[in-house]
Amino acid sequence: MNNNIDFNELWASQKTAKPNKAALMAELNKYKKTNLTKMIALNLVLVATALFVVYILWSNQAKLLTTKIGAVLIVLAIVIFVIANNKLIVGFKNISGAESNKAYLENLLAVKSKQLFMQTTVMNLYFILLPIGMVLCMYEYVRKMTLPGAIFAYTAFALWIAFNWFYLRPRQIKKQRNLLDGMIHKFQLINDQLIVD
Repeated sequence: MNNNIDFNELWASQKTAKPNKAALMAELNKYKKTNLTKMIALNLVLVATALFVVYILWSNQAKLLTTKIGAVLIVLAIVIFVIANNKLIVGFKNISGAESNKAYLENLLAVKSKQLFMQTTVMNLYFILLPIGMVLCMYEYVRKMTLPGAIFAYTAFALWIAFNWFYLRPRQIKKQRNLLDGMIHKFQLINDQLIVD
């Protein structure tokens, strides 16, 4: 019995199934359509939220400067997020049906780069500006509450932000990255196959 097994050589010699291009294109089109729909819906919700914040500020005639500054920070956070999201939408729209494998791969890598910027820089900025804006907006109304009510309001808000930051955000980022990395990997396999053939 031979105990000198070279696992690296054995691993390298394994046959890997090449993805079917037609199935991959269908998967890509579904992925693209799903993401575009989600991003457009998110933009609509965020714009409606920004308009609601402006309406509340205008209709309640906020008396404190902190409320006005808070509203501006909330709207600024939303505007920054929507602008970055629109750039990501353009990246997805650039993936068209009449491209070569190499072009698909390049566009997917460009989308991945924009998505990474969105998931790090833009989300960090959003989650800094939004809570500060909310705390400032809440101050005018929370100061009229009893102390236990004010503590409850700020604690509930802090828990909501923490839940979003530490639980929902990482799960969503991981899911988005896994899907996009899987698509990129499959296109790389097809691209490598075409180069070899």
